[in-house]
Amino acid sequence: MKKTALILLTALMLASCTTRNPSPLLATIEPVPLPATVPVQPPVTSVPVPMPQKIKTIDWHASLSPMVQQMLAVEEINDSSVLLVNTLNNATNGSMQTGKATAVLTRLIVDGGGKFQVVGADKLNAARQMLGLSADDSLESRSKAVGLARYLNAQYVLYSTASGYVKAPTLDLQLMLVQTGEIIWSSNGIAQD
Repeated sequence: MKKTALILLTALMLASCTTRNPSPLLATIEPVPLPATVPVQPPVTSVPVPMPQKIKTIDWHASLSPMVQQMLAVEEINDSSVLLVNTLNNATNGSMQTGKATAVLTRLIVDGGGKFQVVGADKLNAARQMLGLSADDSLESRSKAVGLARYLNAQYVLYSTASGYVKAPTLDLQLMLVQTGEIIWSSNGIAQD
């Protein structure tokens, strides 16, 4: 009997737990004011700004003029021959203004007394585009230069290279006969400041 009473009491207790509705706990939430904050500025640190690398200024006129004068004195060249002045090939260990060097080289030849008719920049760029050559092709070979000159019906091509240390490059000029690819004149010198 005790057992039955205990089971009955446990069942009543369990039954009363499920039927009784608990009273809801009501809590009021009040906003908490934020403490006044002072904005903290990060400490100012001075970091040195790296200076851009200075491009070596080369006096292209003074560097190329003696070599151009030697070339114009070559007797084997027929007057008024068509000449392609190829873009200066940069084979140095740094950046260099090859466009400026090529422009000075072209101007020296044009002002040289009519020995050559130089292929114009517009005609040269159009031919490069037709042949799929980039105007900034710094890896242009002699064979590409000769092929470009053949396309433009030039008799000669002047291939120029700057090599060595960028602050004092060695300049090499080679005048080639387009028909055979033969180098008929060459000169070299150190670029001047």
